[in-house]
Amino acid sequence: MQYPAWKYVLIGIVLLISTIYALPNLYPDKPAVQVTGASASTVLTQDVLTQAEQILNAQNIKTTNNSFDGSSALLRIADESSETQIKAQQVLREKLGDNYVVALNLAQTTPQWLRNIGAKPVKLGLDLRGGVRFVMEVDMSKTVGQRLEAISQEVRSTLRTEQVGIEQLQINQDGLALGFADNASRDKALNLLRARFGATYELQSIIRNNKPAINMTLTETALSQISQDAVTQNLTTMRNRINELGVAEAVVQTQGANRIVVELPGVQDTAEAKRVIGRTANLEFRMVSDQNNNWQTNPTDILPAGTESYSFGEVDSPQKSLLERQPIVTGQNVQDAQAGLDQNGMPQVSITLDNAGGKLMQSTTAKSVGKQMAVLFIENKQRVSFEQDPTTGQTKEVRTPYSESRIINQATIQGVFGSTFQITGLDSNAEASELALLLRAGALAAPMYFVEERTIGPSLGQDNIEKGIFSTQVGYLLVFLFMLIFYRLFGLIANIALAFNLMMILAVMSILGSALTLPGIAGIVLTIGMAVDANVLIFERIREELANGARPKSSIVAGFNRAFTSIFDAQITTLLVAFILFAIGTGPIKGFAVTLAIGILSSIFTSVTVTRALVQLFYGYRKSVKRLSIG
Repeated sequence: MQYPAWKYVLIGIVLLISTIYALPNLYPDKPAVQVTGASASTVLTQDVLTQAEQILNAQNIKTTNNSFDGSSALLRIADESSETQIKAQQVLREKLGDNYVVALNLAQTTPQWLRNIGAKPVKLGLDLRGGVRFVMEVDMSKTVGQRLEAISQEVRSTLRTEQVGIEQLQINQDGLALGFADNASRDKALNLLRARFGATYELQSIIRNNKPAINMTLTETALSQISQDAVTQNLTTMRNRINELGVAEAVVQTQGANRIVVELPGVQDTAEAKRVIGRTANLEFRMVSDQNNNWQTNPTDILPAGTESYSFGEVDSPQKSLLERQPIVTGQNVQDAQAGLDQNGMPQVSITLDNAGGKLMQSTTAKSVGKQMAVLFIENKQRVSFEQDPTTGQTKEVRTPYSESRIINQATIQGVFGSTFQITGLDSNAEASELALLLRAGALAAPMYFVEERTIGPSLGQDNIEKGIFSTQVGYLLVFLFMLIFYRLFGLIANIALAFNLMMILAVMSILGSALTLPGIAGIVLTIGMAVDANVLIFERIREELANGARPKSSIVAGFNRAFTSIFDAQITTLLVAFILFAIGTGPIKGFAVTLAIGILSSIFTSVTVTRALVQLFYGYRKSVKRLSIG
């Protein structure tokens, strides 16, 4: 019964790491509310924390160990009640106003030394913590329409550059229809468009209203790609916005070809969650009207044809500029945006446009040197007000959607530029970072509609947690008694290894950041049975060897060696099933698959390596063993 020393060292290291990373689960997160600015340019001070504490104290809501980190205030609810947490959020939102975002959050209680090494409690899924779940459908018809609108401008620009005249350009359901004065113009345009758009459009020469024309129809591949791009961009947009507003551990994923599922654990306010999800912004690059100076000198309510007026800097700023109604390019054309500093150390955002946007920008700036161009920031918001219901006398929340547009930059075009340029004139580095974020993924590629919404109360989540823990305890206790009664000392060793196995599962889930769901708890309970099943195979093999007359130590060695193949085969086939469940399953199935897979891998280690090491400690160093305590 020789057992190498390096295996003891390996077990010790794994046991130490598992203990450390499982420890934070003894320090669960506590309910809290977090106050942040409505935008990155909003500057918060310690006074915000003081004001929030006074508001809650006036409502007899006690908080403890509150903190301010320079960008947000975190108030921990003293009684650790989810109901009190929600009430605190509602009170603060009503009193602080629209300049602040008050979000439900969870305050860490894990000791700092554990947090410094990345140790944290296992995340709880939507079914355990409670929250809201939305299913949204992307409007693909609007997606195609927006894409065709952008392509129509590029088609005009391409043909204008080659001096090909168009009599008519019409946008249809899935393509464009172009009318020409003669066959020569149509044929030249057809060759140009095939070279430029032939990969994504089917082009056909036709006669329309007794005149030559071209039909440009999107291919099936192009339609599929447009839909996929729209869903992907909307997915990225929502992830960034939810993360920015501090909603902890949100799940945003696709469902089918054109649906997106959003799960927000800990959020109970459906209206607030919708506002968080729907808050998007976009940019438009527009030329400043040639009549701007005259209009600013003598402003009138009647604007010149084809122009619009917008405030410069802040929405309510009295300084306004007159812009052309037709944008040059929009945020849809932005491929990348990075915040940085210009040569004077002032914040700026470096913009990279796609091919179509670059050509439009180059064409516009080439003929507009010396003129001014403005960057218009457009954000869709909801105004929140509180009114008293005359019937019930209760205060109700009223939300009114509106759009804010303001000029964030206006500068003279010094030379021709195309796909790459910089936006300057920003107030702060935080504003530049937020603008870069919104440009990268801040605009929805297509409208979305809520097709399903569900709210899960925190009481249900707590009930699920308690029942899940109880079922795990009962399962472990029954297995413990069974192994102890049937296999005596060897059963005790298997139970010790099983406890080690559970600790490893928690540690791995904490390190990976996997969310624990109710099906995940079921996976842990199943793992308990499967882990001791491997030990049962080993112990029964040892019994067979003893019955055949083998010596005790030889029986132990033969039991572990000869049972290993059966254990490995059984666990690997189950592991393959877990991978398949994770690959094709939805949220709850994935949660089950994750804990099952982690449990299988850890049980192979504990049932073979750890159990063998413990048996070695009990019997391996004795000079003679006459009898084994194995039932």
